Amino acid sequence: MARADLSDRLAAEPLVKTAREALAGEADELWIVGGTVRDALLGRPVRDLDLTVRGDSQRVARKLARAVGGPVFPLSEAFGAWRAMDPDRTWTCDVTEMHGEGIDADLARRDFTVNAIAVPLAGGEPHDPQGGLQDLENKALRVIGGPTVEESAYADDPLRPLRLARFAAELDLHPTPDTRHLTQQAAPLVRNAAAERVFQELRRIVSADRVIDGLALSDELGLTAVVLPELYALHGVEQSHFHHLDVHDHTIEVLRCHLALEHDPEGVFGELAEPLDRLMSEPFADELTGWQALRFAALLHDCGKPATRGVRPDGRVTFIGHDKAGAEMIRDLCRRLKTSERLRELLAGVTRHHLVLGFLVHERPLSRERIYEYLQRCQPVEVEVTLLTCADRLATRGKNAEDAIKKHLDLARELMAEALEWRADPPEPPLRGGELAEELGIDPGPELGELLARLREARFTGEAETREEAVALARRLREQNPAR
Repeated sequence: MARADLSDRLAAEPLVKTAREALAGEADELWIVGGTVRDALLGRPVRDLDLTVRGDSQRVARKLARAVGGPVFPLSEAFGAWRAMDPDRTWTCDVTEMHGEGIDADLARRDFTVNAIAVPLAGGEPHDPQGGLQDLENKALRVIGGPTVEESAYADDPLRPLRLARFAAELDLHPTPDTRHLTQQAAPLVRNAAAERVFQELRRIVSADRVIDGLALSDELGLTAVVLPELYALHGVEQSHFHHLDVHDHTIEVLRCHLALEHDPEGVFGELAEPLDRLMSEPFADELTGWQALRFAALLHDCGKPATRGVRPDGRVTFIGHDKAGAEMIRDLCRRLKTSERLRELLAGVTRHHLVLGFLVHERPLSRERIYEYLQRCQPVEVEVTLLTCADRLATRGKNAEDAIKKHLDLARELMAEALEWRADPPEPPLRGGELAEELGIDPGPELGELLARLREARFTGEAETREEAVALARRLREQNPAR
């Protein structure tokens, strides 16, 4: 976007119009800054507004909130940052007190030149003392400050090196050679950032359309080794002849295949694609959809392989128990990054069970009992793990790959139909526990629980679908086990 068009573009944004009207006549100097200006220049949607004020940020934020009837609250007392929102909380406006003696000093304390462009809220030409406009035109990421880490913007916030990878992934920008070098030197600083902030940057990298490029850059600059050592440790771990890549490159290929499924589920799942996509597109946890959460599973599902690698006398490489080991590693990782419990258990569950479907391929056709066993074992991630195994299988192109992929996908389609139905309407016994206890004349306890579990399976398999059939089956089971 041309420099002359920027003010008009911002003026057309409803959020900017609202702020101008609410703050008209404001005596304090007000500038639109940061991501708002950058995104407008890139032609991206402007969903939030960043303002800096030479004055009282709290007063300005409260004035805007009153005008729209929305809430206001502090973001950082140390930096004089306040947030105002509309009543429906569909947009935010962050107001920060200007650092230094003027707008030039404020912009000089920001992270990258593309985020150091300011436009007067009242309208006017952009102010660009750091050269961000030219860098945006060149699709360049350049860290602000001097030639050393200590003199650069990285010294002011240990999270900024990781933010560079996030901006590269989200905005298709590329660090200059000098910035690449500085970022490599500054990467260890990220260890000093709060875990919650680190995870938020990782979340946005993994959620980005260019996640593969973002992760590659993070790896090259030494950031992955700091924030996701479990992923970095997969480099150079060789696999069996059924794989054509080492564990790290296989993992990235699994993610690539998962992205293809995410963008075109119909290619593998046919008529199941619509209900599957609807389910996986729902918000899941940590501001991730189900699809995006499973991207993390694709990255981490083999993290237990380095610790479990073995070589048989015939030379075959094994990773016995890597599913169980990986699940525990993921739980530790998620606690370290302070993710939600829901995301932690999804990733651990998918990792723990990602081998199960593959072992069933050679047992087809599956009985209703075996299908039940699969769904029961994988619950509550029966849909997600079935989906991930497809990406995992598609990414495994060693010996006999094509035939193995076809057989796996055929079974995955069969089990996905069952998994979606299971998720929507989990099977239940034909009668309640109290009713069964009364029919059998037994007290609540472990025996009753075991019988109910067995009746749940019987209903799924068709062995006992009615109340009468269920009671009769329960009586037979007790007769077969008189010790109870």
